[in-house]
Amino acid sequence: MLRDIMLGQFFPGNSILHRLDPRTKIILLFALMILIFTAEGRAAYLALTTLTAGLIFLSQVPPLTVLKSVKPLSWIILFTLLIHFVSHDGEILAKFYVFKMTTEGIIYGVKISLRLVLLIVLSSLLTFTTSPLKLTDATEKLLSPLKKIGMPSHELAMMMTIAIRFVPTLLEETDKIIKAQKSRGLDFESGGLVKRLRSMVPILVPLFLSSFRRADDLAMAMEARCYRGGEGRTHMKQLRLTKLDFYATLTVILICAGVIFLSDV
Repeated sequence: MLRDIMLGQFFPGNSILHRLDPRTKIILLFALMILIFTAEGRAAYLALTTLTAGLIFLSQVPPLTVLKSVKPLSWIILFTLLIHFVSHDGEILAKFYVFKMTTEGIIYGVKISLRLVLLIVLSSLLTFTTSPLKLTDATEKLLSPLKKIGMPSHELAMMMTIAIRFVPTLLEETDKIIKAQKSRGLDFESGGLVKRLRSMVPILVPLFLSSFRRADDLAMAMEARCYRGGEGRTHMKQLRLTKLDFYATLTVILICAGVIFLSDV
């Protein structure tokens, strides 16, 4: 299960999505997220699904790897689907005690679940095709206007990127601790809820200690390199918009207009 969590993973490449400016990708991602929540109708959702499949193809990331990012949240999607199945009035298809499965509930549940899947896949594509360093620079640039009201944009971007960057590391550390404890005879699966919660202590304690140790090592490394925050810092590689970013933005605008049109039909 831990190996299925793909948050923070980066796949180096030279695809169209890899070459896009990270600021463009972040802005277009938020635009598509808004579009997913406002879209209505089968044609609109078919267009969004086709767009997502096209982006997976353009990213050159293996499709199974992208879809693997949905697996850790599959229980949330399934729970959402079941809740909507029995929480909407309409034509009754089946009845079990006080629960009624309706046609309208199935349609709405599938729509909400599809929204979640599309959101997860599009967000995963951003981290798959953008290095943590570029994400930091792009986030800092996008938040830079907020400096005028005293918001530390550089520090916020740095914290966010460090958190995303260390997710795979912590998952790998957790997997090692679990295997080590199992080899010592610790049982995680038998017993009641209280016993299972107690069995998590030998995992959480070493994990917290390891996390604090890594944080201390990172702080010492940053201090040794004279890191003093974003004030006065420069960048060796400047972010620059290209024609590719313009064409990508124009394409997404046209797609958004098409989806909005299909939603009104």
